[in-house]
Amino acid sequence: MEQKRVNLANGIHLDVVDEGPVDAPVLIFLHGFPESHRTWRHQIAHFSDRYRCIAPDQRGYRGSSKPQEVEAYTPDKLIGDIFLLADALNVAKFTIVGHDWGGAIAWGVALGGQHMRVERAIVANAPHPAIFGKLLYTNRAQREASQYIRGFRDPANDALVKDHGLTGLLLKEVKWDRPEAMEPAERDQLLRDWQNRDAAFGMLNYYRASPMQVPTMDEPFELPAGFSPPELPKLTIPTLVIWGMDDLALPSDNLDGLDEIIEPLTIEQIHDCGHFVPWEAPEKVNAAIDKFLQS
Repeated sequence: MEQKRVNLANGIHLDVVDEGPVDAPVLIFLHGFPESHRTWRHQIAHFSDRYRCIAPDQRGYRGSSKPQEVEAYTPDKLIGDIFLLADALNVAKFTIVGHDWGGAIAWGVALGGQHMRVERAIVANAPHPAIFGKLLYTNRAQREASQYIRGFRDPANDALVKDHGLTGLLLKEVKWDRPEAMEPAERDQLLRDWQNRDAAFGMLNYYRASPMQVPTMDEPFELPAGFSPPELPKLTIPTLVIWGMDDLALPSDNLDGLDEIIEPLTIEQIHDCGHFVPWEAPEKVNAAIDKFLQS
């Protein structure tokens, strides 16, 4: 897939795939950590004959801008990039599609732009912020699976990243990867991407700038006194949530309660599939999106 450089009004530049008819309905695809626009390679190939498919390498990744300051990766800036990208490409309205961290940003884009610019939302294995924050306190499986975030935030690991790239830290902290599920050529490309030190710290800054709190395993499994979830509006645009049910990083408990804060909501459970559902089960994901977009 060819990329082009798109300069945003905030000074950030993104390398972007832009395929499909220019006047067709628009799908903006957001990848997660620690991947790239190629997360969506199967979906872009499937949909670009009838949709305009836009997939950036987000800030901090590959050839896109990689500011090194943690504060350059606060959620408002990551969400703002997507609206500025749409502006730069003369896209008035779009469907937002996201996985993992791209899904987290997609939730923010959808909540902030619903009924004005965002027509529909499609989120794959990315927890809603109102639910995830609670599970980190109350759900043992989710808290245990999220302890790697504490390692990603720990500056004591910076020397490891400087010496070995992101790969060194991933080997130390991540227990939910399934490398055998990815094509060898794709895996080799990611390993090369992870050697870029500026990109490594850019990717880690998504975690370091996030307001999420990850308690230790020794802390009580209960909401702390004074806890209040983020004040978010109800999402009232058509929304599809796709979930690989064998996800070791994000248990399916994240689906519980979505129907209370999203309407209309469609949930598609993909069994025998892990976290990276867009390429672990591309046919099932494409079929679910097809059905949703046509409904």
